[in-house]
Amino acid sequence: MEYQLDLDWDDFLKNYWQKRPVLLKKAFKNFIDPISPDELAGLAMESEIDSRLVSQSQGRWDVSHGPFESYDHLGENDWSILVQAVNHWHEPSSALMTPFRPLPDWRLDDLMISFSVPGGGVGPHFDQYDVFIIQGTGRRRWRVGEKTVLKQHCPHPDLLQVEPFDAIIDEETESGDILYIPPGFPHEGYALENALNYSVGFRAPNGRELINGFADFALAKELGSFRYSDPQLVRREYPADIQESELDALRKMMIGLIEQPEDFKTWFGEFITQSRHELDLAPPEPPYQAGEIYESLHQGETLRRLGGLRVLRVGDTCYINGESLVTEHSAAANALAQHHILTADLFGDALEDPSFLAQLCELINSGYWYFID
Repeated sequence: MEYQLDLDWDDFLKNYWQKRPVLLKKAFKNFIDPISPDELAGLAMESEIDSRLVSQSQGRWDVSHGPFESYDHLGENDWSILVQAVNHWHEPSSALMTPFRPLPDWRLDDLMISFSVPGGGVGPHFDQYDVFIIQGTGRRRWRVGEKTVLKQHCPHPDLLQVEPFDAIIDEETESGDILYIPPGFPHEGYALENALNYSVGFRAPNGRELINGFADFALAKELGSFRYSDPQLVRREYPADIQESELDALRKMMIGLIEQPEDFKTWFGEFITQSRHELDLAPPEPPYQAGEIYESLHQGETLRRLGGLRVLRVGDTCYINGESLVTEHSAAANALAQHHILTADLFGDALEDPSFLAQLCELINSGYWYFID
């Protein structure tokens, strides 16, 4: 199914993106849920899938993590099942990500889906990333506060909440409504009736993640093997002192590693295309031969990208799930990054090149793309 988002993106980016929360009423007209509560509960029973159950009773919060074996113990109020990265595992749900592609693919993270019974929610909290919360079946009451310093506390070791706040948005959401919340704005939502919610989250790496990631890359590629040197050293009156000029030279050594443009591009392409959640990889058995792929595409068959697979371009290089695709066929590589559904014409003459066809064959045999049939 194709979802049409009724949103003036230029106005939204200018006035709201990373600035102010906003409730977009009926942003999806005639919204149809891509998944049922039973299907979501089934996904939460799978060991590869990240899920949790959040409940409260008489002010006491509880969190348990999947996979779950049964839901028979649950009552009719005050609990939610939350499942991460559903776009990796449920093809119809992944269609909800496409309408947000006016925003950069590299910032898009995953689709979290929750099912809540009346009173169900995770309490007042704030996130460090942008999120669009789509209301599906049912109704939910949302309160959003101003971005301000609030004390945080843990009513359960796996649940971080904030103290009560004054609301700048206090609304009920209905099917097709979208609540956009930038980082740092406290919010709280609870179901008024059985409700499905779809959270399209965005990735915002912090400095620590970037430094850690680049350090791993530098070690793997054996970068930065040059050593500190001081050929102009003079006798020192206070040998215990480290001088500012020495600190400056050491800092420049470290910055110099990051300031190699090609190394930085390669690292970032590999780093940012690695998924933070498991992929639903199902390599074909038996594996395809290159000739079979050539024939299938030319007979009109189409390839679909695996849900959650990150395919991005840095400069002229295409990166797929942490690895670069080295090819002279930039238009074909661009098609792999740009389109989720691929037909023969999008590859141009690249399919006539045995080396590119072999690369495509390897990607398909890895389970990254598959034929729709």
